[in-house]
Amino acid sequence: MRYEIMGPLRVVDGERKTTIKAQKVEILLAVLLVRSNQVVTVDQLIREIWGEEPPRRVIAGLHVYVSQVRKFLNRPDGKERKEGPVLTKPSGYMLSLGSDGLDLRTFDKLVRDGRGYYRSQEYEEATRSLENALSLCRGPLLDGACRGPILQGFQTWLNETWLECMEMLMDARLALGRHRELISDLYWLSTEHPLREAFHRQLMLALHRSDRQADALQVYQRARRMLNDELGLEPGRALQDMQHAILTADSRLVLPHRDSTVTGGVS
Repeated sequence: MRYEIMGPLRVVDGERKTTIKAQKVEILLAVLLVRSNQVVTVDQLIREIWGEEPPRRVIAGLHVYVSQVRKFLNRPDGKERKEGPVLTKPSGYMLSLGSDGLDLRTFDKLVRDGRGYYRSQEYEEATRSLENALSLCRGPLLDGACRGPILQGFQTWLNETWLECMEMLMDARLALGRHRELISDLYWLSTEHPLREAFHRQLMLALHRSDRQADALQVYQRARRMLNDELGLEPGRALQDMQHAILTADSRLVLPHRDSTVTGGVS
């Protein structure tokens, strides 16, 4: 069996994919999966499911939801397992993964592999690992209905890791000479995440390498205006270095060059 929480929660058992329609039961299972092989206390589960205003008979309600999760995780042929994955512990509950798969673990490994390949300038391998990691991200968990700190923290971590992966992937692809095919994606990324200066820098480099120096410098001016208007800040050193490199026709912007020393990772 395989659990998938990098998006709407679902459980895959062979060819069968099942989801939970009851939101509070789904939240309970999501919390246990995020903290898989760790005990989640009763108080933590109550806060995740009901927030700061739990009902009067909250313990009874929690027991009902745990029972529903256990029933949901039984085999689809009706044969119950010797010992279900959701275990009762003195202070709460724990989901034991055992031999079952979890997309979060796969994602984490692929990201770590991608980082390693990227740092050692093995860009083909980095691209494959990061693309495979990003393919596991199917959307927001629980449609954004995360009340407690465990799921909110997980969603924040996932969003930040996704952005880190995208930044590394764009740099790796630029290092491989794929600048022309990246321009549309980088325009979208820099618009959707305007405060992530890396995407503006990467877009400038992709445009410059596509013989569009004027467009690249316009990207810098647009990013500078946005940072000034929103935060009262000037662009960071990496973005300023990219503008200067384009204005001075710095030879380090030209492919192939994988030992760049320009601050901010000119590839």
